[in-house]
Amino acid sequence: MTDAHLAIIVLAAGQGTRMKSSLPKLLHPLAGLPIVSHVLATARSLNAAHIVTVVRHERDRLVAVVAEELPESLIVDQDEVPGTGRAVEQAIAALPAGFDGDVLVINGDVPLLDAATLATFINAHRSSAAAGTVLSAFPDDSTGYGRIVRSAQGSFDRIVEQKDASANERAIDEINAGVYLFGFAALREQLAQLTTENVQGEKYLTDVIGLLRQAGAEVAAVPVEEAWLVAGINDRAQLSDAALALNQLIVRGWQLAGVTIQDPATTWIDLKAKLAPDVTILPGTQILGSTVVETGAIVGPDTTLTDCEIGEGAVVKRTDATLAVIAAGASVGPFSYLRPGTLLGADGKIGAFVETKNATIGAGSKVPHLSYVGDAVVGEGSNIGAGTIFANYDGVAKHHSNIGSHVRTGSHNVFVAPITIGDGAYTGAGSVVRKNVPAGALAINVAPQRNMDGWVHTNRPGTAADAAQAASQRSTESGE
Repeated sequence: MTDAHLAIIVLAAGQGTRMKSSLPKLLHPLAGLPIVSHVLATARSLNAAHIVTVVRHERDRLVAVVAEELPESLIVDQDEVPGTGRAVEQAIAALPAGFDGDVLVINGDVPLLDAATLATFINAHRSSAAAGTVLSAFPDDSTGYGRIVRSAQGSFDRIVEQKDASANERAIDEINAGVYLFGFAALREQLAQLTTENVQGEKYLTDVIGLLRQAGAEVAAVPVEEAWLVAGINDRAQLSDAALALNQLIVRGWQLAGVTIQDPATTWIDLKAKLAPDVTILPGTQILGSTVVETGAIVGPDTTLTDCEIGEGAVVKRTDATLAVIAAGASVGPFSYLRPGTLLGADGKIGAFVETKNATIGAGSKVPHLSYVGDAVVGEGSNIGAGTIFANYDGVAKHHSNIGSHVRTGSHNVFVAPITIGDGAYTGAGSVVRKNVPAGALAINVAPQRNMDGWVHTNRPGTAADAAQAASQRSTESGE
């Protein structure tokens, strides 16, 4: 149900220079999604009547993500006046006339803050007489954060920034998490009082708290249970910390849902991935993107799957696969490389040191080892011999190969596309097949073997090979 008395403002206008990246900070990936996407998903879960996202730096790239993740969000472009206070001031001006509820302000770089925590925060604000409420936390290290100063009775008194704090205030371990909830009217009134008359020349949202207290309004501070929930991301080290914390939650969630994960420390699973009960994930495995793994499948060790579908009971080990479909009972690996467009049928096999691309391999068919299959269809029950190459590229264009069902191809074959090999056909070892092969036929390249006696002694005199053949010849002549 929509909360008609709630508006959410997502602050996403910051430049994020500490990431030292050409990619905007809020678009850096976290568990398979941009950082800001996590925040937008949380905002959506709160069912607010209005959501406003404030943007500025790399505006178009951010707006594209917002449009995909949260199309109902209003977009507000922050003007030349810097500061979070100005961002919120412009955001509330975009709210529809007549709105007089609560305004929740969250940062686009705090991706681990979940809807349940915010719902508790909102309820605490509404059950009090506070005009504004601050979310606080107790981190292990409070250095650099604004401190929450409380009265002797424990009520909120003020926020003091570290640079302005006394020694006693710096010893306070409760910090301002940068998440706020205000009554609309009180917020609007105090935002109008903000100025840029400070060292940074910015309008600070934190100054609204002080202005409310000066006006005699009550302000509350509500701490979160775990400080990591409100950890912001400003650099790549903090991004790594957030990724680890989120991945631990994801992995544990799947374990509780019936998935065996042998080594959580080396297993990474993106948020959009789906795992069925009784899946087994072995060490060193990454399940990325929208990968789906069905019941009884075994994935790993040392495997990366990106946007793949793995069927029931399939086994995929030491494999790198992207946009591939592995049907029930099939096996892949070790050391296989499945490129986009690979479809392996039920009970099929892609074996050791095999690369596939845009290839459909039918049910029960096998490509056991040391082969490349590209731009090809292999029927059912066929076996592709070791060391086979599908020569699909002529230097200008790609061409297609069709291998029928129950075909047996010899080792070290080259199939020069475009080519068709009929059902039940065989090919001889070492053959380069350039012409279509009819069903049931045997294709071979006949070339008589020629032995050139004395070639080594004539062309490689004095070598170890020459000495070896001479010794062999002497042994033969002496009858040894």
